[in-house]
Amino acid sequence: MLSTNLKHLTSVEDFNQVVENNENVMICCGRMGPMCLPVYDVMENLEEKYDHVTFYDMAFDAPYANVLRSHPKAAKFMGLPFTFYFKNGEAVEATSSIQSKKQIKDILDVQFS
Repeated sequence: MLSTNLKHLTSVEDFNQVVENNENVMICCGRMGPMCLPVYDVMENLEEKYDHVTFYDMAFDAPYANVLRSHPKAAKFMGLPFTFYFKNGEAVEATSSIQSKKQIKDILDVQFS
């Protein structure tokens, strides 16, 4: 489990339940490293401002993270974290590597407005 203040996904069952039962979901799949920490921080900061979005993290090295690591939208990803945005159960956007607050807000605003 990651040491963030976000809600944690700890199984494929958790992942399926969250994605199926929430309209707007952002999941950051990574490690406690320099490329991932800023993304977790932004998510924690935006969680209150985007109360219509459910924010989660997932440990990249856990076996259950294969649900995102093997996702078709992640096929060409080269860096961590893998960040996915789900709308009504479908992945509508996915990014990899470090992201700024503006980049994340832009995606949230376009996909979940």
